[in-house]
Amino acid sequence: MLKKEVKDILAKHEKYGWVTEPDALQIFSLYGFRTPRFDVATDVAQAAAIAKEIGYPVVAKIVSHDVVHKSDVKGVVVGIKDDKTLEEAFRHISRIEGFDGMLIAEMVKGLELIIGAKNDLQFGPMILLGMGGVGVEIYKDVSLRMAPLTGRDVEGMIDGLVAGKLLSGYRGGASVNMDELKKTLIGFSGLMMDMRHLVESIDLNPVMCTEKVCTIADARIMLKKAG
Repeated sequence: MLKKEVKDILAKHEKYGWVTEPDALQIFSLYGFRTPRFDVATDVAQAAAIAKEIGYPVVAKIVSHDVVHKSDVKGVVVGIKDDKTLEEAFRHISRIEGFDGMLIAEMVKGLELIIGAKNDLQFGPMILLGMGGVGVEIYKDVSLRMAPLTGRDVEGMIDGLVAGKLLSGYRGGASVNMDELKKTLIGFSGLMMDMRHLVESIDLNPVMCTEKVCTIADARIMLKKAG
């Protein structure tokens, strides 16, 4: 059953058809998923105060219901290390049409994965796991299963990735905490089942996984159309 706070967030964004990143991250935080520390600024002074509280380096992103794909409008600035660079990022992002604010979040490291869900007309909620970042659209290295996921489903999804060796520390690279990844996938599947009557799709890209944790670094929720 959905928490009241989540229902309120989804209702607030219903007229727009999708949930912007700050509120999407808040939903996942409410359900115990790990998210970066973040806040939203509407002026430079506020942005500097948020960055100071979080600690540099930070990432800055546009918040706007007019901008679904932030990278398409150059609405993401990463690796911001000081107030001067932050001010430059704010000036750039605030000029983007539809600007409502700038999200400032801690920089999260790890192996980039994508976790997603889509309501299929025939099968209901389908869960996706793949290698994340912009490469997901090029390599299309993904696995799909019907929700709700079982432990066996999750293992099959992981084993089905062509680049799955990277999760185990391929050629000396850091391995991913597989228990945390499995826990994240099963929890995500359960949340999607709870929201399936209200949500059309969810994209978590990237989910940054390390030897210790998996962190949802970006989230977008597309809502079902009324009627």
